Amino acid sequence: MAFDYSTVFRPGLPPAAARWSGFPKYNFVGGHNDGAAVPVQDFIDAAAAVLNREGSTLATHSLESGSQGYLPLREFLAEYLNKSTGMTDTADDILLVSGSLQALDLVNDVLLSDGDTVVLEEAAYQGAIQRFNRLGVRGIGAPLDDGGIRMDTLSNILDDLKKDGIKPKYLYAVPTVQNPTGTVMSEERRLEFLNLARKFDVPIFEDDCYADLTFDGSRPRAIRALDDDGRVIFCGTFSKTIAPALRVGYLVAEWDILSRMLAVKRDGGSGALEQMVLGEYCPDHFEDHVTKLRGVLKGKCDAMMETLAAEFGTTAEVEAPVGGIFVWVTLPDSVDTMKLFEIASAEGVAINPGAEWVVDPATGTHKMRLCFGNPTVEEIREGVTKLAEICHREFGVPERGSNIER
Repeated sequence: MAFDYSTVFRPGLPPAAARWSGFPKYNFVGGHNDGAAVPVQDFIDAAAAVLNREGSTLATHSLESGSQGYLPLREFLAEYLNKSTGMTDTADDILLVSGSLQALDLVNDVLLSDGDTVVLEEAAYQGAIQRFNRLGVRGIGAPLDDGGIRMDTLSNILDDLKKDGIKPKYLYAVPTVQNPTGTVMSEERRLEFLNLARKFDVPIFEDDCYADLTFDGSRPRAIRALDDDGRVIFCGTFSKTIAPALRVGYLVAEWDILSRMLAVKRDGGSGALEQMVLGEYCPDHFEDHVTKLRGVLKGKCDAMMETLAAEFGTTAEVEAPVGGIFVWVTLPDSVDTMKLFEIASAEGVAINPGAEWVVDPATGTHKMRLCFGNPTVEEIREGVTKLAEICHREFGVPERGSNIER
């Protein structure tokens, strides 16, 4: 008889994960990207070059670069971020981490306690929402429009909290290609956001994971670039631009907070080989790679939008994103996307139900996030068509009639 571990599990443990049984035929979930776009041969060449030159440094946890991560990669990031985002940071202001999720965990570890409050977008990154819930942190959702967080309502939220004697620990936002809505906050609004943070004396956590993937290559300056008092903690990742399985992300902040993060970073250092390969590859290849990837993703996004229009017609409300790997779809109130998720999964179509991507689950019951980064254009067209058939069969949506373009 097997030992009963339920007698020793800690209280509040999240539900057990299901054993992986392979990807569905039509996989519209997760932060996956285009497999053919991974620069495999360049990685082979970079790995051989850097290992031949510096392989002996693997004998140390820090690759002889210090606890903040491989120095050549941090130097590349400092130069690239200063050029692309307007920031003026150096390699000393960067901490390499195991993907953006570890970045979020480190920020939470040094700033949050049970009972604290964070203000974030009302539709927000699922991983952030889950972590706040597990930590016993109150997340307050600020309404969004086509330019990101509405500053008038954010101001009202902060005013109300102040009246109640509550100061949020930080404001969380994905200002460029917002997850899941795909919006981009203008520079004017970024300045308003920063001014509100100053007025109420709270920091900002700027999650910039998708900003390199705007289809036209343009983006406003980072909020951190507009900040002159070290109030903004900036997060980025190579998961979306190169490969999610590499698990290499980065934080940019002042030493006062980076030093605290290092003290609670319990992994002995993020993956060394990945850092070395990226440090070798990126200076000569990163920008060209991202330019090509934008074109690939734009083609997939177009296929997703065209097929949604053809199969769902006007019953699916969706704004074409300006970049990234996902679309945010609003269906009629009669559609329960959690139920749709369960039925579609059984038939080989995976979607993200909207209730998991909003602060108040009740507001997302008829919404869904569809990721187009990994499937082929053919799979996108077939999968969305099948999803529409399931949705019609189960909910009567879309109505098969004149509103469907074919």
